[in-house]
Amino acid sequence: MRIDLAGWTREATVGDPRAFFALFEQADRLGFDGVWFSEFRVAPFVAGPYPSPLLLAAGLLARTERLRVGTAVLVLPLHHPLLLAEDIAQLDLQSGGRLDVGLGRGTEPEALQRLEIDPQSTRERFEHGTRILREALRGDAVASSAGPWQFEAQRLATPPLQRPHPPLYIAGSTPESVAFAVAHEMPLLLSLEPPETRQLAHQEHAAQAQGLDAQALAALRQRSSLARYVCIGASAQAVQAQLDALWPLLHARRVYFAAKRGVAAADVPPVDVAQTLAQQFIWGTPEQCHAQICALMAGTGIGQLRCVFNANGLWSNAHALQAMTLFAHEVLPALSGRG
Repeated sequence: MRIDLAGWTREATVGDPRAFFALFEQADRLGFDGVWFSEFRVAPFVAGPYPSPLLLAAGLLARTERLRVGTAVLVLPLHHPLLLAEDIAQLDLQSGGRLDVGLGRGTEPEALQRLEIDPQSTRERFEHGTRILREALRGDAVASSAGPWQFEAQRLATPPLQRPHPPLYIAGSTPESVAFAVAHEMPLLLSLEPPETRQLAHQEHAAQAQGLDAQALAALRQRSSLARYVCIGASAQAVQAQLDALWPLLHARRVYFAAKRGVAAADVPPVDVAQTLAQQFIWGTPEQCHAQICALMAGTGIGQLRCVFNANGLWSNAHALQAMTLFAHEVLPALSGRG
C-alpha cells in the first residue's frame, strides 16, 4: 500500500520556499512515499508561487532521498507533448526515477483564453497529446500528421530512467476521460471533491464495454490513487476539536468558490458532516485511521492513498506536520509491508 501526500496547492503553497521545502524533506524522513502538486498557469486568481509542478518537483527531488513527486495534474492541452516528454524524461533521469505524472484536460477556461486555445479542442489535445507523450517516453520514434500538433518522426535523445516510462495517471471525472484511461490501461487519479464513487462506476462501465476482464480491471484499480482528508489525534476529544473548528472554514471556502460561479451564499448548503466524514475523510485516533484505510482499500481495490493533512490549506503547515508525524509513527508501521 502506497501512502502519499497532497493538498498543497494554490494559496496553501504561499510562504517562505525554504520552509515549504523543509516540510517535504521532513515527510521524506517520516517515511511517506510521495507528494503531488497541481498546475495552474496564467491564472486570474491567487494560484501560489509554483505554477509549474515540474519545476517544483525538480527542487524537491534534489533535496530528498526517497520521496516520489507527482503532478496532479499537468494540464496537457497547454503543452506541446514532445517538449513535455523531454522535460519529464530529463527530470526522471536526474531524480533517479522518482517522478510520477498525472495528466488531465484542465478546468480553468481563463488559461485557455489567455493562451488562445479553443476550449472545444481540449478533448482532442488531451487524448492526442497523451498518445504522443507516452510513445515518446517509451523511446519510440513519434510522428504526427494530423491534429493539433504536426511533425515528422522524432525520438527523445535521452529516455527516462523508469521503463517503459514514468508512471502515467489520468485525472478525469467524465465518462469519456475515464473510458480513454481504461482503453489505454492507465490508472486514475481519483478526486476528493466529489468523492470517487462516480469515477469508479464510469471505470467499471468502460471496462465492461471494452471487454476488460475482472483481473485486468483489478490490476488497474491497484495502480490507481484516491484522496482523503486526514484528521488524526491522540484522543477522540482532540479529533473532535479539530473537526469542529474545520466545518465553518470548509463552508466558507465553498461559499467563496460558489460566488465565482454566480451562486449566492444563501444558496450554498451547510456542510453535511456525516456524509462528508463518510465520503471524504480518514479521521479519529491512529487505530481508527488504520482501520478506515484498510476498509477503504479493501472496498475499492485501490492501492494508493493521497492523504490531505492540511485540509487543502485550511489547516496550517505546522498543524499538518504534527498530524503527519503522529500518522507516520502510529499508522504507517501498521500498514501492510511497513514493519
